Amino acid sequence: MPNQVLNIEPQNELKFKVDFSGLFEQGFTTYMRLTNPSTDTVLFKIKTTAPKKYCVRPNSGVLEPNSKVDIAITPQPVYVDPNEKHKHKFMVQSVVAPEGWDGKTNIDQVWKEISPDQLMDYKLKCVFETPRVSNLNDAGDNAAQNEVTKKRIVAADDAKPSTKEAVEGLIQNEGKRKDDDHAAGTLSAQTTLPFPKTDNVESDLQKATSEVILLREEESKLRHENLQLKEELLRLHQSMGEGRTARRHSYGPEKNAQAAMMPWIAIAVGMAFLGIIIGKFLM
Repeated sequence: MPNQVLNIEPQNELKFKVDFSGLFEQGFTTYMRLTNPSTDTVLFKIKTTAPKKYCVRPNSGVLEPNSKVDIAITPQPVYVDPNEKHKHKFMVQSVVAPEGWDGKTNIDQVWKEISPDQLMDYKLKCVFETPRVSNLNDAGDNAAQNEVTKKRIVAADDAKPSTKEAVEGLIQNEGKRKDDDHAAGTLSAQTTLPFPKTDNVESDLQKATSEVILLREEESKLRHENLQLKEELLRLHQSMGEGRTARRHSYGPEKNAQAAMMPWIAIAVGMAFLGIIIGKFLM
């Protein structure tokens, strides 16, 4: 197998960012640069042991003499099994274009016809990086606290011989403690500043609780007023219904009396017409 004619950057490994849950960081792309320093046209192809977890563009192509190309490798938003991390690798496979290459021949057909002895392979391993800023800060805080504790223990041991020396030692230790606490506070400022104090949190919780109680009281008042309005509306409907019933009863007897008199009026009118007709015949 011939030596790789292309210059490949990076030379040994490709770095990818992974969060604490084991997922690839979205939007992060690693680049590989291929350079052809020779006077021959070279065909290349990019292969990987995990093709479903990486998007490679371009994954194959042609490099003219003294030309270069950047390969973009973008991981997919998938979970990376810790047991598979050491298995993720990339390989750059290249071959010098055959004689008579005019650039119009089908590249896939050329790859099929090339002898395996002509292929040039170059492998790169994958390295996965996770954020460690918080861990470094915690380590610095712990180191500062341990140093302060050691100094206090040494000072306490030196202060044991006599009461006078003990008092002087305590005074000196108190000054040292303040200086050490100030230094430790400076080292841990980055981790302690972003978080609110406990007193502020408790006061905020109390305010939120009181606001919730007031809202519930307002809600109960509104419900009570709503019930009162419904009762008044029901009373108005009932009073209007009673008034209509009373009016019906008050007009009822008159209507009945008029209905009873109607036949007698009709009889009287009929007799009057009959009398007029008989009178005309007699005359």
